[in-house]
Amino acid sequence: MSDAHLTDRRFDDGPEPLELTEEPIQLSTRDPGGVPRQRTARSRRRRIAWAAALAVGLAGAGALGTMGWRVAQEKDTRITSPDQVAGLTRDDSERARSTADYLRSGIAADIDLDRSFGTVYRDPADEKRSVLIFGGTTLLWQPERDLDTLFGLMGDETGRVTGLREVPAGELGGVMKCGTTSGEGGDFAVCGWADHGSVVMAMFPGRTVDAASALFRDIRGAVQTRG
Repeated sequence: MSDAHLTDRRFDDGPEPLELTEEPIQLSTRDPGGVPRQRTARSRRRRIAWAAALAVGLAGAGALGTMGWRVAQEKDTRITSPDQVAGLTRDDSERARSTADYLRSGIAADIDLDRSFGTVYRDPADEKRSVLIFGGTTLLWQPERDLDTLFGLMGDETGRVTGLREVPAGELGGVMKCGTTSGEGGDFAVCGWADHGSVVMAMFPGRTVDAASALFRDIRGAVQTRG
């Protein structure tokens, strides 16, 4: 056995020696942190997808929460027919009562109302400008759709409602619309409001849509209460 030191031996028949450097040797597709690159990309895309889904879900929950709050605020609605309202006087004559009852029955036949009403209000300044108001209270999930349905039904009875447009509903909210239709005395304005607790319509002979919508808001503020 040779006494030569191991470091002095030559390796003439072996492969070239491996040169070591300070750079790390890449043995796989893992990144320096030990996580595969493909898996990292998939994980990032998954997080983005979950974040997007969460954002959409939160937006939907917010919309449902807003609707739920509105339903809770509007569902318990009461409608009354005071003697005096917005400068008008309730007409309790037999003819007015018969007309009001006809209108009340008509709307109750088209919408399942918990309570329905019909009233004629006389304008002391002009007997030809009496206001016919009718409707009722119930829980409505889609107030605007039901209001549009009633305008369509009114068109079947009196003639098509033209120029129908949304007008400010006032502090009580919901949706209010007005248009014009025809009757024996000529064209007249017709308006309606609907919220999650009530739907009401009114006819305004001798008044323009602008005048009728303003008067209708005043009437609503006097006849509708909640809670």
